[in-house]
Amino acid sequence: MSSQPAVVADAPTCAGPDPNPRTPRLKLPPHACDTHAHIMGPRARYAYSPTRVYTPPDCLLPDYLKMLATLGVERAVLVQPSVYGTDNTVMLEAMKAAGNRFRGVAVVAENISDSELKKLDSAGVRGVRVNIVDVKDRRPGTLPMDSLRKLARRVAPLGWHMEFLMHADGFPDLDCAFAGFPVDIVLGHLGYMKTDKELANAGFQALLRLMKAGRAWVKLTGPSRITTTGGLPYADVVPYARALLETNPERVLWGTDWPHVIIKTPMPNDGDLADLLSDWIPDARLREQVLVRNPARLYGYS
Repeated sequence: MSSQPAVVADAPTCAGPDPNPRTPRLKLPPHACDTHAHIMGPRARYAYSPTRVYTPPDCLLPDYLKMLATLGVERAVLVQPSVYGTDNTVMLEAMKAAGNRFRGVAVVAENISDSELKKLDSAGVRGVRVNIVDVKDRRPGTLPMDSLRKLARRVAPLGWHMEFLMHADGFPDLDCAFAGFPVDIVLGHLGYMKTDKELANAGFQALLRLMKAGRAWVKLTGPSRITTTGGLPYADVVPYARALLETNPERVLWGTDWPHVIIKTPMPNDGDLADLLSDWIPDARLREQVLVRNPARLYGYS
């Protein structure tokens, strides 16, 4: 579902990822899945949306595959980036090139046809993304629930979920808002709440309640986006990761957030990000659940 900001005259550029990922010290389990990454470019062939809020460099499939191989990650989920609006072409072509090891989360128009939804499903799409962060003329703390439910009812027969880019701390009634929602919801970046908001924050607690009810999944992604203490190892993020895991380990996922667009902290090396799992999830069996079994269930890996 597309919610794009107004046209900008000159969207700021952002840095690319570290081109030299290092092999992590932690050996990831077989069939580990990166559940959050974006492919963008080449820009000379695929124009970015004029409504974008940033301008990335080319972040191409061969570079992403190199990173996955270095980390020892076999599966991946591509998430449609906002720079392409509802044109999922780049994501779909990357998924096709990578084969059955990739899944996708698309951005779609509200009036998308049922036949187009079925085509996306056949291509490996397993969810629809909704951007709540960069929405113009929306009253803070509100959601377009009528249109969200309408779209959710349409994708429910496909077994899809709805992924939100949103700040959990802005929605203290998140669990009430999504009570009885037609599909599961997914939030990235550990709820996308700055760590100085603290664990007791009403929105974060509402997210935990929704997870406990088995209706929300949360991705352990983008610690650089929520830390308030600087760069690696993002020690202030650890309590949030552990709170999510303790609430419902069957609803926690992991991802790199490659290529780390528009982050305001130093660019992390993806090998260092993988090694954070040693501290976030010390138990090897639980790591296997988060990296393998949970994404297999949500994204339909056999």
